[in-house]
Parts: sequence; structure tokens; C-alpha cells
Amino acid sequence: MCGPLESFSAAEQTTEESIIKTTQQLFAGLMAVLPLFSMTLATPAQAQQFNTPSGAYGSPVIRGFNVDEVRRIAPGVELNFDVYGTPGGTAVLHITGANRNLTLTETEPGQYEGVYTIGTRDHITGNSAVTANLRVGNQVASGVLSESLLRGVGRHAQPRRGELAGLPRIERFEIQPNDDLSPGNELVFSVYGTPGAKVDMTISGTRGTFFLPEVRPGEYSGSYTIRRADRIGANSAVTATMRAADGRLATATLGKPLRVAAATPAPQPRVARYCTNCATVEAINVVQVNGEGSYLGAIGGGVVGALLGSQVGSGNGRTAAELAGAAGGAYAGRNIERNANRTQHYEVVIRFAGGGSQVVPYENDPGLRVGEKVRLNNGVLTRDQ
Repeated sequence: MCGPLESFSAAEQTTEESIIKTTQQLFAGLMAVLPLFSMTLATPAQAQQFNTPSGAYGSPVIRGFNVDEVRRIAPGVELNFDVYGTPGGTAVLHITGANRNLTLTETEPGQYEGVYTIGTRDHITGNSAVTANLRVGNQVASGVLSESLLRGVGRHAQPRRGELAGLPRIERFEIQPNDDLSPGNELVFSVYGTPGAKVDMTISGTRGTFFLPEVRPGEYSGSYTIRRADRIGANSAVTATMRAADGRLATATLGKPLRVAAATPAPQPRVARYCTNCATVEAINVVQVNGEGSYLGAIGGGVVGALLGSQVGSGNGRTAAELAGAAGGAYAGRNIERNANRTQHYEVVIRFAGGGSQVVPYENDPGLRVGEKVRLNNGVLTRDQ
């Protein structure tokens, strides 16, 4: 038989084993739930990181990178950098051998500038690589400076002997024509050649080197927005450089002007315009108008005729002569009065430029000649000056 102490020890041992077992079960359950909890927490952050670009911020782009090359690399020398890309971001440069990074200032929308002063603890050389990171929101675009820091060093490594056959090749260099080179307008360039390379471009009258991304295998295309400080002309030289992964390069110069002359509008067909009141004098007619004879003229003429008739013959013959003289004198007197009252007026016949004719009457001589050009206004003819 077991004593009271032994029974207590056995019960205590059983309780301890139960607690341990329960703890192990809880721990196992917690470990099973913890991954799900972690995934739940991580999902929003991952969604924000990979799904934001086109929505809130858009994918940042570095379109150009420039440095003012210096004559020597020494403490106190200033290196001036420019980065061109998406506006509203933060641009930071890392220079190989430099003791610190350089944060650029956005001086104009999409233009970032900064100056790095070489210090005594820096180990910068003319061929030090310079990387630019442009952050917009939670996305970053990177670009590598293709120029050297030291003037005269050159931009790229030269190919070794026997490697010329493997050089990248530029087959075509194009520009979309533009008739306006004022600030704010865009110039769109395209380079066609070896796929998988890096292509950059320089434009005479601008500062910096600008990148053309590969939009399709072997096709590199991008736009350049003209800035106020640029001095671009229609014939400014544009050079494209294609770099292979091993540093070998090919260059091409644009063979077209940057600006095309505005198209001359096609000549409009001439429309015949007729003057509706313009005419030519075709004839001038003089029209006689006889006057009217009154009874006074007839009486007077009859008296005169009778007197003349009375001087002819005697007896009945004389009487007949008086009657005939009176009748003839009356008729003659009436005609004399009519001729005394006779008038004349003028009729000007005109023919219009569009066809048709018209007669314009005048009481007096109109002073016009046949063949003259005239205009008819409110029934009155005037010479066409």
C-alpha cells in the first residue's frame, strides 16, 4: 500500500505532465497560426509596393543624366550634376569612391541639380561610376552616368583588337518632325539596331545625356521636352550612342533637321466674282418728241391761209381759194406750232457683265461714249473707275 505522501507525489506528477502536454499543444497551435497571421500583415504592404505605380504615383523614369566634366580630380573641386526625369521625386547620387551620397534639389519640374565638393577622404577618379536613384512614392528608378568625371578621359572603353565584328550596330536613327522648337514642346527620337543594348543621346544646345529605353527588341524610343535654357536650332546636331554589355559602342548622327517647315496651304481655286451692277455702254440713241399744236395755232394759220387765198382769182374761184387757203393755213399753222414745241431726249443702252441689257433714259446728253464701263446705281449711270 502506498502512504499519503506517495499518493500526493503521484498526483503532483500527473498534474505536471498534464500542464506540459497542454503547453506543448498550445505552442504547436500558435506556431501553426503564426504564418497565417504574418501573411495577413504582409499582404497590404506587398500590395502597396507592387500595385501602386500606375495608380498613385506612376513608375518613375530617369530620362537624362549629366555632369560638368572637370579638368582635375582633387579636394575642393566641385562636380555639378543634373538628372532629368519624373517630377515630384527625390534624386540621390552615389559616386564610387565618395565618402557620402549627394541629394539633388528639384529646381524645375523634373529637373534635379546638385554639387558634390570632393573632400580629402574621398577616393574619386575620372572613371568613378556614378549612379542616380530617383524615388517617387515607394518606387525607385536608377540610371548610370555614361560620361566620365574628368575631361578628356572619354565616355566608354574602347574595343580590343579582334572584337570589331561583335560591335553593336545602329541601323536607323529617326525623329518625328516638329514645326515648333519653343520650350515645352517634345522631340520624339527612335533608334533601331542591335537588341539588348543601352542607348543614350546628346543634342547640341542642351545639357546632358538622355536615355532611349528599349520599347521592343532592337527598337529604342523616347521623347525630349525642350527646356527654357536650351538653345536648340533646326540644324542642331543629335548623336545617338549604343552600348553593349561589354562596353563596346556604336554611334550615329541624326541626318534630319529637328524642325520642319510648316506646310504651305494649297492654293484656293479662284472663284469668278461678278459685279451685278457693272455694265458697258452698248448704244446711245437720240429720241425726238414732237410737240402738240393748239387751236390758236390752227386759227392763226387759217386766217393767214384765207388772206393768201383771197388774192387768188375772182368770183367763185376766189371763194374756193379762200376756203382752201384757210384749211391749209390751219393745218400748216398747227404743224408749225407742233414743230416749235418739239423736244429730244437720250436713251443709253447698257449691257451687264453677267448678261442682260437695260435702257436708261436721260433728258439731256449723258456725256458717255459707246464702250465705256459704267455702274448702274438707283437708275443713274456712273463711270466705273
